[in-house]
Amino acid sequence: MTLHNSIETDLLVIGSGPAGYTAAIYASRSAIEVLLISGNQPGGQLTLTEDIENYPGFKDPIRSRELMKDMREQAARYGTTILDDIIEAVDFSARPFLCKGKSSAYRAKSVIIATGASANWLDIPGEMEFLGYGVSGCAVCDGFFFRGKDVIVVGGGNTAVEDALFLSGHAKSVTLIHRRNSLRAEIALQNRLFDKSNVKMVWDSVVLEIHGSHSPKKVTGAKIKNIKTGAESSIETSGVFIAIGRTPNSGIFNNHIEVTNSGYIATKSCTCSTNIDGVFAAGDVMNEQFRQAVVAAGYGCIAALQVKEFLGKVYDL
Repeated sequence: MTLHNSIETDLLVIGSGPAGYTAAIYASRSAIEVLLISGNQPGGQLTLTEDIENYPGFKDPIRSRELMKDMREQAARYGTTILDDIIEAVDFSARPFLCKGKSSAYRAKSVIIATGASANWLDIPGEMEFLGYGVSGCAVCDGFFFRGKDVIVVGGGNTAVEDALFLSGHAKSVTLIHRRNSLRAEIALQNRLFDKSNVKMVWDSVVLEIHGSHSPKKVTGAKIKNIKTGAESSIETSGVFIAIGRTPNSGIFNNHIEVTNSGYIATKSCTCSTNIDGVFAAGDVMNEQFRQAVVAAGYGCIAALQVKEFLGKVYDL
């Protein structure tokens, strides 16, 4: 990937979710020249949630898009240059690192990868229409809104069982729908789930469609099908939580940096350092377990502080 014309910077932040913006804020305040590439979903996965009630510092719920807009403006106020581009290829074999976007090429003394992870969806009618209005990919994020209500969880692995367990403490009832007749989750988790009196299992079934109303806009039910008998039925519900896994947005980096078996960017213990000096990762693209905005922001801060240390040692900045 040889390019003669490129934009140069001390730090290139790839991604514009809580991790990316926080990294840019901290790095810019450290007198580092920062260029942030917003990617194909400005604001990150957080913008798929309508209201946020658990982000520290806000006593009232805040709109996700409003929070990310404020983060973007805060980063810009401290000097971050923000470009709405998408990185399509990278070369980390030598410094300065080369990253090629749709619009421009970028050369950077250091890079923070903050591209996040995307929830896997069912791709069924009503799913995207009611996303944020009863359809969710994060029980911990949105479970609070379903106190005393009936909800559905779709999936059969650890994430699905963990989500069902979490929701059982908020919802009136939880129906876990799984396409097989046994769960893939760890036995200890299964035992805890089966002990819950307000959790019901629906085996050998898939969700065909999510139903809802538009005034107000909300989920009202789901159509399911037993894949063994072919029988179809409807379930009344206020929420549908999709828990069939997440995919880290690390594809373009896979042949250039060390990743885990699950595709998440591998980092050294308790740091954001990758196997390449000068390249760091922050947020959901490297954190498989805790999918929270405040956690991603914390990693963004750590990555920026590590960049400052790296640039000081290598470039005397």
